[in-house]
Amino acid sequence: MGHTLKHLRYFILLLSLIILARGMAIPGDSLFAFHGITISAQGLYQGALVALRFFLVMVTGLLFSVTTRSASLKNAAQWYLRPIPFVPEKRVAVMISLALGFLPLILQQAQETRNAVNSRCGNLEKNPVKRFSRLTLPLLKKTFLSADHLILAMEARCYGEDRTDPEFEPSGKETLFIIAVLGFWLCSLFLESCIC
Repeated sequence: MGHTLKHLRYFILLLSLIILARGMAIPGDSLFAFHGITISAQGLYQGALVALRFFLVMVTGLLFSVTTRSASLKNAAQWYLRPIPFVPEKRVAVMISLALGFLPLILQQAQETRNAVNSRCGNLEKNPVKRFSRLTLPLLKKTFLSADHLILAMEARCYGEDRTDPEFEPSGKETLFIIAVLGFWLCSLFLESCIC
């Protein structure tokens, strides 16, 4: 979690840039002018709304990833995809759970590769193509090797799509969550219509 909060500063910087860009792009009451660049109050306000939406999406995604186990996500995806014809729901659900499981591993391997390149003074390279290739090619190799090891481990354990998985059972709290999301959505629409 501390690692996530550390990288959150880049996201906050991106949101600040979005607010600033909106403030400069949208005409309105001038708050600040410097060498022909004008920042408007309306633009800052609309930029703040866009940034708030991005921030809420990011926080919701973080909460979802922290509170949901990959096995539960796999069972839920399988349950939702079962009624759709011509979709192999078990295979898609396994792909989703493996992709979510691999993301932290890929990020960790990227950090290790970056540290290895920097320890060999690779960060002093002026050519951006060489710097990019020195980071990405070893990372891709490590990722594919990890995927190969995972495939061998699954085959060694006789993994197949026809295995019996635990059934996804709704907990009963889904209705409350849907009502809360709809209420939040209606409130945001109401606030946006009042302001505009």
